[in-house]
Amino acid sequence: MTKEELKLRTKKFAIRTFKFTDTLPKSKAVDVVTYQILKSSSSVAANYRAVCRGKSSADFLNKLKVVDEEADETLFWLEFIKDLEVQCDNSELEYLIKEADELVAIFSAGIRTLKSKNP
Repeated sequence: MTKEELKLRTKKFAIRTFKFTDTLPKSKAVDVVTYQILKSSSSVAANYRAVCRGKSSADFLNKLKVVDEEADETLFWLEFIKDLEVQCDNSELEYLIKEADELVAIFSAGIRTLKSKNP
């Protein structure tokens, strides 16, 4: 997958996550979780764009670590919604969980590769 394809994939993930959160019922608890999901999913997309502009290998690696952490945080909050049994489109929630998990795997693999090349 190219950098451009991954930039588009992370942006689509954030957009789809935003649209999903708009469908969730309103309550104090869900609002807190929704806020966290909105922040972390948009951070994945925005920070991956920053990764692509990394000025050095160290800068690239540090920014990629932020993206990985934000993707994992998004995964946590999506799983949390599932565990709370919030009324929602379960097929969309499962898609987002799967996509977040795949993004974490992609970014984690990238980090491992970079670390092995620059010990």
